[in-house]
Amino acid sequence: MKLSLKHLILSVAMLSVILTLSSSTLSGYRLSQQMLIDNTLETNRVYAQKLASTTDVFLKMTLQTLEQSSKELSLYIKNNENKAKLFQEADRLKNQTNTFNSVVIVAENGEILASSPQTLDVVGKMLDSTGGKQALTGKRSLISKPYVSITGRLIIFISHPIFDEGGNYLGLVGSTLYLKEILGEILGEHFYKDGSYVYVVDEDGRIIYHPNQDRVNEHVPQNPVVQQLMKKESGSARIKNSQNIDMLAGYSYISEVGWGVVSQRPTDASLAPTTDMMKQMISKSLPFLLLSSVLITLISKVIAQPLQKLAFFAESSTENNQNESMKKINAWYYEAIQLKKALTYSLGFFHDKVDYFTYQSKTDPLTKLNNRRTMDEVTHEWAENGTPFSIIILDIDYFKGVNDTYGHTIGDEVLKFLADEMRTVSREVDMCCRFGGEEFVLLLQGMNMDEAYQVAEQLRKEVESKVSPCGDIITLSAGIASYPVCATNLAALFQMADQCLYEAKKTGRNKSVALK
Repeated sequence: MKLSLKHLILSVAMLSVILTLSSSTLSGYRLSQQMLIDNTLETNRVYAQKLASTTDVFLKMTLQTLEQSSKELSLYIKNNENKAKLFQEADRLKNQTNTFNSVVIVAENGEILASSPQTLDVVGKMLDSTGGKQALTGKRSLISKPYVSITGRLIIFISHPIFDEGGNYLGLVGSTLYLKEILGEILGEHFYKDGSYVYVVDEDGRIIYHPNQDRVNEHVPQNPVVQQLMKKESGSARIKNSQNIDMLAGYSYISEVGWGVVSQRPTDASLAPTTDMMKQMISKSLPFLLLSSVLITLISKVIAQPLQKLAFFAESSTENNQNESMKKINAWYYEAIQLKKALTYSLGFFHDKVDYFTYQSKTDPLTKLNNRRTMDEVTHEWAENGTPFSIIILDIDYFKGVNDTYGHTIGDEVLKFLADEMRTVSREVDMCCRFGGEEFVLLLQGMNMDEAYQVAEQLRKEVESKVSPCGDIITLSAGIASYPVCATNLAALFQMADQCLYEAKKTGRNKSVALK
């Protein structure tokens, strides 16, 4: 059976369209996968860094509390005053917050002078814990390595030395903290509920906090991320965890105690949106493929007709002079142009699809603001070009209460409400970004600190003056920093703005704080 020219052209054209479709779809799919992986790695890195910073601040504040108490205790111990005052101070420290599990006041020879709670029955005995001995020997502030208490739970011993006005060592005041309760309160749950989780290891590669209590106290120095933390490194990596699950992990080192915080998410969960993207691309491409089939059939017929005439004239040319008739036939140019148009149309259509999904991967799907990846690209570009700019990191106050009270659907509407307000106060050259969760970032090109503060205040007042989608007033806290006045390193710049945000939260919320 001989194939006609029309069928050959149709076959080649259809093959070209299908290959173009497959190539474009596969390229878009792989590009989106890589973008999602990079975005998840960066998100987990920043999340781990923030948790590590919060833990570091908590431990320093705890030491400061003990330091303040040691100044009072130095007078009581030096003057040999009534021991009741020692017990009062121990009880005050214990009851001041829910941080301390127990408090002890120890003399320089290791004798326990007072404790809280007094039911511990340790007064008059010698301090014999590992952390306590280290503190007495070193005569300095100490956060001990985690160790197992007599109750079988991991604890740490935090202490501060007591000196008199002449610098003479009088003893120490210390406390024990249960790691599970303290770290659980600080770290909370991972914001993704898809197998993602946060855990903490000590400087020896031992797990000291994990959502799965059975993993606590497990030694995991072979884990690639833990190995980096043991080298005092921070960053992100794609790894296989101890259950051989492919994970995207961000990790950060806590210099104060030598611990490391790891935030990780299953790779499959991160890449789940690409499956939906593929389904969308295929479903939207099928109608075009059917339309292309009809058009190509018609075009192939048009292409074949002139060639059939050429063949007819060539066949009869021995009998009649058909030279003039053959010259009148447009043998190639018209056909080539038509095929070129069809292929150009096909390529343009599918490249538009790739561009569309590339845009989708750079945009937060809920608020339609720019996502973290786009924000990083713009700030790096501005920094490389020497363009001054300011950043405002925003956080909705008590947003968890909105979700808990009104549900996540209303919570999403509140986030979109804030996004609209951000667009209102920003200029065309500025950029509104969703940082993650209820945190947002405004990038203000060419603005100094004072101007950025005015924008932050304008946005804050606009938001608190309107009823949000939850039917109630919401408020914002904001932290502000400027490049290059505050820092020339982008990571340091964002950290400074984040510290200002923390200061706004710490000092009452619903305010803007600029780096001084």
